[in-house]
Amino acid sequence: DPAVASAIAAGRVPPEVSADWLNETRDDAAIAAIIFVLVLTSLALACRIVSRVFILKRIGPDDGLAVLSFILLVPFVVLCIMLIRIGSGRHYEYIMLVMNLDTVELSEVMDFAAHIVYTTALLICRLSGLAFYHRICNLHDQFLLAIKILAGVLVAGFLPQVFLLIFHCLPVTGLWPYDWQPDAGKYKCLQWGVVYSVNSSVSLFCDMLLFGIPIAMLWILDLTRRRTVQLACILLPGVLVVGISVARLILVIQGQWDPDQSWAYNPMLAIEVSEIGATLMALSVPGIKPMFDRWILRK
Repeated sequence: DPAVASAIAAGRVPPEVSADWLNETRDDAAIAAIIFVLVLTSLALACRIVSRVFILKRIGPDDGLAVLSFILLVPFVVLCIMLIRIGSGRHYEYIMLVMNLDTVELSEVMDFAAHIVYTTALLICRLSGLAFYHRICNLHDQFLLAIKILAGVLVAGFLPQVFLLIFHCLPVTGLWPYDWQPDAGKYKCLQWGVVYSVNSSVSLFCDMLLFGIPIAMLWILDLTRRRTVQLACILLPGVLVVGISVARLILVIQGQWDPDQSWAYNPMLAIEVSEIGATLMALSVPGIKPMFDRWILRK
C-alpha cells in the first residue's frame, strides 16, 4: 500500500508497528462476499417478480415492499464497498497512523449514512414479510390482529434504532470521533459499540418475531397444502437470518471492545448485507415456487 510507505517515510509510524501489519487486509474477500450476496438476492427477487407477473399474474403489497427494500440495499452495498476501499476495515493502527484526518472523517460520515439506510431497508423488508403473512391468513382474525401488532412492534423498534444513530453525539453530527481526533472534545458521544450493540439486539429480536410467525401458523392454522409448503420454505432460510443477526451482534461486540477494534468492521459489513439479502431471499421463496413448479417440474 503506497499510503503505508508514505506514512513510514513521514515518520508517523512508530518502530514497534511493522509495515506487514499495516499492509494486512481482508478488503477483497469482504467485497467479493458483498457482491455475491447482492447478485444472489437480485436473482431471487427477479425470479419472484417474474413468477408473480407472468405465472400468478398478480402483484401484492409484499412484492412492492420487497422491491423497495432491494432499492435501498443497492446504495447500502455501494457505501459498504466505498468504506472498505478507503481502509475502514484495516487494523486500528492503519486508521490512526496511515489514514489522513479528512479520510477518517469521511469514513465516519459514510458509516453513519450507511447504517441509516441499512436500518430502513431491514424495516421495509420485514414489513414485506408481514404483508405476505397477512395475505396467507386473511380469514383468521386473531392472526391478522397479531400481524398488525407485530407491525407496530417493528416500527416501535425501528424508531429508537434511528434515534440512537442520529443523536449518538451532541451536538448532532455525522462524525463518530476517535479520542485522538482534533475535534473529539467538541462532542459528547455514546460509544459506537453501545449504540450498535443495542441496535443489533433489537434487530435480532425483530428477526425472531418475524420468522416465528410461520411456526405459529403451521402449528395453529388449518392451511391448504400449498400454503403449508410456502410457510415451510420460509422457515429454514429464516433460521439462517436469525443466525446472521447473532453473528452481527458478536462482530459489533468485537469491534468495540477488542484492542484491534476496526479489524471486525469488514466482516460486519458483509454480515449486514447478508442479513438484508437473506431476509429478502427467504421471503421470496414462496413467490419463486410457482415458477419452479411450472418451468422445472412442468406442473
